Amino acid sequence: MGKVLESSLWRSSDFGTSYTKLTLQPGVTTVIDNFYICPTNKRKVILVSSSLSDRDQSLFLSADEGATFQKQPIPFFVETLIFHPKEEDKILAYTKESKLYVSSDLGKKWTLLQERVTKDHVFWAVSGVDADPDLVHVEAQDLSGGFRYVTCPIHSCSEKTLTAPFAGPIDQGSLTVQDNYIFFKATSANRTKYYVSYRRNEFVLMKLPKYALPKDLQIISTDESQVFVAVQEWYQVDTYNLYQSDPRGVHYALALEDVRSSRQAEESVLIDILEVRGVKGVFLANQKIDGKVMTLITYNKGRDWDYLRPPSMDMNGKPTNCKPPDCHLHLHLRWADNPYVSGTVHTKDTAPGLIMGAGNLGSQLVEYKEEMYITSDCGYTWRQVFEEEHHILYLDHGGVIVAIKDTSIPLKILKFSVDEGLTWSTHNFTSTSVFVDGLLSEPGDETLVMTVFGHISFRSDWELVKVDFRPSFSRQCSEEDYRSWDLSNLQGDRCIMGQERSFRKRKSTSWCIKGRSFTSALTSRVCECRDSDFLCDYGFERSPSSESNTNKCSANFWFNPLSPPDDCTLGQTYTSSLGYRKVVSNMCEGGVDLQQGPVQLQCPLTPPRGLQVSIQGEAVAVRPGEDVLFVVRQEQGDVLTTKYQVDLGDGFKAMYVNLTLTGEPIRHRYESPGIYRVSVRAENMAGHDEAVLFVQVNSPLQALYLEVVPVVGINQEVNLTAVLLPLNPNLTVFYWWIGHSLQPLLSLDNSVTTRFSNTGEVRVTVQAACGNSVLQDSRVLRVLDQFQVMPLEFSKELDAYNPNTPEWREDVGLVVTRLLSKETSVPEELLVTVVKPGLPTLADLYVLLPPPRPTRKRSLSSDKRLAAIQQVLNAQKISFLLRGGVRVLVALRDTGTGVQRLGGGGGYWAVVVLFVIGLFAAGAFILYNFIRKRPGRTVYAQMHNEKEQEMTSPVSHSEDVQGAVQGNHSGVVLSINSREMHSYLVS
Repeated sequence: MGKVLESSLWRSSDFGTSYTKLTLQPGVTTVIDNFYICPTNKRKVILVSSSLSDRDQSLFLSADEGATFQKQPIPFFVETLIFHPKEEDKILAYTKESKLYVSSDLGKKWTLLQERVTKDHVFWAVSGVDADPDLVHVEAQDLSGGFRYVTCPIHSCSEKTLTAPFAGPIDQGSLTVQDNYIFFKATSANRTKYYVSYRRNEFVLMKLPKYALPKDLQIISTDESQVFVAVQEWYQVDTYNLYQSDPRGVHYALALEDVRSSRQAEESVLIDILEVRGVKGVFLANQKIDGKVMTLITYNKGRDWDYLRPPSMDMNGKPTNCKPPDCHLHLHLRWADNPYVSGTVHTKDTAPGLIMGAGNLGSQLVEYKEEMYITSDCGYTWRQVFEEEHHILYLDHGGVIVAIKDTSIPLKILKFSVDEGLTWSTHNFTSTSVFVDGLLSEPGDETLVMTVFGHISFRSDWELVKVDFRPSFSRQCSEEDYRSWDLSNLQGDRCIMGQERSFRKRKSTSWCIKGRSFTSALTSRVCECRDSDFLCDYGFERSPSSESNTNKCSANFWFNPLSPPDDCTLGQTYTSSLGYRKVVSNMCEGGVDLQQGPVQLQCPLTPPRGLQVSIQGEAVAVRPGEDVLFVVRQEQGDVLTTKYQVDLGDGFKAMYVNLTLTGEPIRHRYESPGIYRVSVRAENMAGHDEAVLFVQVNSPLQALYLEVVPVVGINQEVNLTAVLLPLNPNLTVFYWWIGHSLQPLLSLDNSVTTRFSNTGEVRVTVQAACGNSVLQDSRVLRVLDQFQVMPLEFSKELDAYNPNTPEWREDVGLVVTRLLSKETSVPEELLVTVVKPGLPTLADLYVLLPPPRPTRKRSLSSDKRLAAIQQVLNAQKISFLLRGGVRVLVALRDTGTGVQRLGGGGGYWAVVVLFVIGLFAAGAFILYNFIRKRPGRTVYAQMHNEKEQEMTSPVSHSEDVQGAVQGNHSGVVLSINSREMHSYLVS
């Protein structure tokens, strides 16, 4: 419930006739967050309260049904309290910080049990199953981030006394402790396995049909030593298949296919199946096939299913004209979101055979139709009672049925029946209409007192109205007031679950109170066993309904009935199934026994099968010097006589026995990087099996730098290189993103080549992935149609100071660019100096064209810049100092081709050499125009639209990727300051 102020907390001790306001702290306003009533002693009540500032919390404890309270401050914030199922003073407290505390004195003193606990996955010991009644089952997160199932006694819970019944990690939120069973699931290598423990024995895999391949599994029921589960198989979207187990909860057989499901808030799943309370073995389910939802009923725990019979008359006595097989009764099987009203179907343990629900007649269930129907003979006959949905409350073991319309308008009347819905009376429970929020009955199934609570308007306080039916009955019922009712299924068969059962019902003409001493069960007689008392065993299926013998069970194609079970060891015996097993909790005796006939077979020596080797934690990449735990598992075959030869790939070899039996991992450490082939060979006299695992041992990546040639012509080949430390050859995968493409190119080499066709800016990003280590670097590149390249060289002294790192080359290029700009007045943004890797230290100067202007003569301006740059270089005006006062001179490099001018066209080089510098301007201009017409000398090459070339890579890539590369990129200019680098670990 939400927070309420203290003034809203009231107490009644006379069935709601009068109320007394509770004052917890006189003069202090207290906020009540929640309250809890002990299930084994309802006199004990705990209120959880917080201050108005929410800075602290306290408990108010009562042992006299709330007449008096004792305040108890607590050092934590309560999320929920869990009473012990048997001992009234023992309580668990789950806090908002995911910690678990325990108290043994009704909340006066608290002790921390466990931290990092999963909400709603804490369970007290189950009486009669757990040896220690003070044991607590907990799902908790360990320090590595995984989740474990642990148990702990509340009086001595510490790291030393923690017990892990299952050694491995489990999936978060999967632990369930219910009756005789414990369930959880564990996912590894994208495969989920479901485990069960019966009466706290070792955990084993739940065996569903081999190709069920479940996407999800929900526990439906665990009573009467059997598990009902709903499984969403690989092909299902909004339906589940219903399976029932053997008594140990291990082997499962199909009970019903395609049960409708719906997903609610917080990813919870609702399955349209309802266990009918009061009569064991009866379930209702909504089956969805081809979009149609139809309601089915079973009387023998899912062995047989039938559609609900429609009534012949409606509530007004008119024919329904609904006849099978085209028309049936269908019910909504929804739980109510409001805990104070009934769901769409209402049953009760002390009212056997009485079912009341909302639904419709027709060929399928209709969502917006919610007529009310009732049966008093457990579904054999049905009657319509209302045309709209009503909230239902059973009083006096079903002797009085109260119904209030489910509506959004205010009400003042309710309806009630004292003859199991045959006739209905109305009662004005208030003089002023109220919006009904819920119905409450006093504790005990025998009560005849109820409370209707609601509000007159949306701004008003709650209104509580007491309704007392006791004055309507003048006496207690005697034996003459009852009649017997015999349970039967829709075929009229009285032998259900192996026995004939009769129940006591009050006669419709008797107006009397059943009272506290009433018991519904009258007599039972055991029946002889028949075919219908047996269902198909694990690995078998019933014959289709189209065949004559629908009781016949045949083995699935994947199942060999003669094969020994997985846990069959040499020297033991096993029984091969004939395909049948008795329905769990069926009481029949004698007669037919379809389980008879199988012979006891000796467990043979079986060869090892399903051998697996893995690293604990499912990793396949480790670091040098790191401890590695190898786990060897064997799914089938003998383990006692099997020897295991282990080769860890680095020279370590050993022979083991009982390796898979003990489950102890093999601890090892690799010192050197590389790829190691780990192999395990299991062998006995019957055969052998082998498992192989390749382990990557590598150091984490330290640095990644993307190097590219900054300027290229259109359709000119450009190399993209990722400089990586450490190199880790053959162990690193490179991912390349060019421009806006979302699909990367993959390579094992650290470089790829490509050609670009359009001008503009392009972002190139590379990621290097090695084991769990990933680094990224990114550059923004500009594409131009014309530029010049001038080769540079340095004094030989620079080679001795060249560490050959990308950062050093970048810094040298920046200082050269800055010096040239200063000496020539050429804008710095039009100059890019790129130092080449390796020795001797060389560089290229890229001279870019300024943005075009209408009055500017671009060729002449370009040549003036080139002349100015060449002049200062020849005059030895460009130099910089190194450590120790060593001066490095920058000069033009003699390549035999002079200055290179690049144009967009076919991507070829046009070579220019200036022979005369310093002549008069007119002479230089004439000479220049003469030279540019000579073949073999530098010219401005015109751009040609050649066919775009594919990017080449050490690994192939799809046509879609090629198209993305070819259509968006062209010649490149590097923006030096745009480099981004970061690394992260992939868990």
